[in-house]
Amino acid sequence: MKTLKLKPGSGKVIKRILSQIKRYRLLVIISFLLALVSVTLTLFIPILIGDAVDTIVGTGNVDFAALRHSLMLLALCALTAGASQWLMNHINNILTYRIAEDLRTAAFNKMEELPFSYLDSHPQGDMVNRIISDTDQFSDGILMGFTQFFSGVLTIAGTLLFMLSINPLITLVVVILTPLSFFVAGFVSKRSYKLFYKRSEAAGRLSALSNEMIDKIKLVQAFGYEEAAEQRFFEINAELEKYYRQATFYSSITNPCTRFINALVYAAVGVFGAIAAMRGMMSVGSLTSFLNYASQYAKPFNEISGVVTELQNALASAERVFQIIDAEAPAYDREFASELEDVKGEVEFSGVAFSYTENVPLIEDLNLKVKPGQRVAIVGPTGAGKSTLINLLMRFYDPKKGSISLDGKDSRDIKIKSLRGNFGMVLQETWLKSGTVRDNIAYADPDASDEQVRKAARDAYADGFIEKMKDGYDTIISEDGGSLSQGQKQLLCIARVMLKLPPMLILDEATSSIDTMTEQRVQKAFSKMMEGRTSFIVAHRLSTIREADVILVMKDGHIIEQGSHKELMEKHGFYHDLYMSQFESSQACFDHRLIEAVKILPFNRVDRQRSPIGLK
Repeated sequence: MKTLKLKPGSGKVIKRILSQIKRYRLLVIISFLLALVSVTLTLFIPILIGDAVDTIVGTGNVDFAALRHSLMLLALCALTAGASQWLMNHINNILTYRIAEDLRTAAFNKMEELPFSYLDSHPQGDMVNRIISDTDQFSDGILMGFTQFFSGVLTIAGTLLFMLSINPLITLVVVILTPLSFFVAGFVSKRSYKLFYKRSEAAGRLSALSNEMIDKIKLVQAFGYEEAAEQRFFEINAELEKYYRQATFYSSITNPCTRFINALVYAAVGVFGAIAAMRGMMSVGSLTSFLNYASQYAKPFNEISGVVTELQNALASAERVFQIIDAEAPAYDREFASELEDVKGEVEFSGVAFSYTENVPLIEDLNLKVKPGQRVAIVGPTGAGKSTLINLLMRFYDPKKGSISLDGKDSRDIKIKSLRGNFGMVLQETWLKSGTVRDNIAYADPDASDEQVRKAARDAYADGFIEKMKDGYDTIISEDGGSLSQGQKQLLCIARVMLKLPPMLILDEATSSIDTMTEQRVQKAFSKMMEGRTSFIVAHRLSTIREADVILVMKDGHIIEQGSHKELMEKHGFYHDLYMSQFESSQACFDHRLIEAVKILPFNRVDRQRSPIGLK
């Protein structure tokens, strides 16, 4: 699966972000106007301070009326500037988190559209990290950018204008020293972007490993993999720490460097301003105003230098999110795709070829025709292509060559939702969601009544253990089923299909985790459910599919035999050998356990000799 590659530091990410901001242009304009008001009033305050200083000519010679007027204006300006700043920050918060919400939603929606091939090649933890953590990093950086950028740029421009109005010569000194700050910001920007991107990648790998270990903790502990897992975690964590430290180092030197340069600017203004004041070129009040402006002029550079660092982090995080959004997702629904109506259940594979990996063929030139209502069992050794056949049928993957048709219509010309809605699936791997037992069963039909849910549970023989639970059907369970056994979880999945009863069924080792007695009952329920429905049954226990209308025997991606159980047994081919190997191993195991049990019984010699089964 190809993705749009965004070069680190390129303008493509910024353009994408700006395109996200376009829809909120009104908020941006309001934020800009508020920043303009805040900055203008803030910059007017030094003028008022200078005027107030000039009203104090000397001892006993103070113009109190003018001083009072200046102080009142100063207080009004300060209050208005503060209110504008607060409102601007509030709007920036709304703007930033709406953009982050849009980005997160777009990534999540795209993830639902992506093919299995993409999801299979990207760790779950890394995907989660991109959608959640990277989006949060992006929003934090953008928020700081909106908060500081407008006011910072306006402050720099405004202070230059005010300083020019006071003394152009000293303003020239300030302008000459300014590029040093840009040099520092550029130096840090080039190095920090790459480090922030690598940091996000390492964080994604760490999240993927943590998710894997938590999800498979029983397997980890059962096979004593703790030390190896700790070693992997240590290596990735050390790499993450290294990138964090390096990125933090480069970002932390920005502020001290810009402060040093700003101190030079302030010192230069002080020296040249003092000389100008002594020569009568400017008043003491004007010098006070100029020093205030020099300080305010320097402040945005400190803030913007910090913003640049955060923006590098935000851009690096945004790039990882955009890689999900820009991933090429096939158009599942063709332009003229239609609904699947009045389903009969006729399925045909014509010259189908498929492989998960290039140059490693799996299924080649597969031809198969299934009549409506037929029960088709698929058997074969591990890796033969049984589950792949199901993946192709459900369009989790599309064939590389050939076609699959349903009721004479190419599956790619059927709307994907309609196609999958006409199949009911029970897999060996159970899937539950956080919620009540009722919610999990009704997942197949959210509008189902309580009685329909209970009937489906009874048909699946799941009502027995559900009623014994503390809150019955209202019992809350987690994604992994909590305290439910694997067999109980599988019964809930079976009940889900019982509720839906679509025209076609797929049972992939649907009873693998159920005890023998319950399996026999469920098999009877399946038999009733499959009447008149085209059914595909993947099974390893061949005793469970003897009643199938057609048995497909797969090996190395090919159907090497097909027919009923009786026909295949009479051929004495691969199916016969496979079936007999299971039967003989089961019988041998039974005989061994029976002999061991009889040996420990307290029979005397006479009893053994009279033993009806002739054991010695």
